[in-house]
Amino acid sequence: MPLDKLALILVVVMAAAGLTVWIAYLAAGAPQMPGSAWTLLIPLALGAYVLWRAISDRLISRGDDRHDRTGK
Repeated sequence: MPLDKLALILVVVMAAAGLTVWIAYLAAGAPQMPGSAWTLLIPLALGAYVLWRAISDRLISRGDDRHDRTGK
């Protein structure tokens, strides 16, 4: 594996981990801050959007389902 691909993978993984920790801090701290509990909606909305996209993509694209072509 080339070094540039390895570096790119490491950077993406570290950024995703940092984003996950940041969203977790938002979710954990939002109910404790009076008047700004609406910040809890940010991670909840992001999670709902990702879940909705994953389910809708799975239901729409039947062509790439490898389990439908296997014999029983």
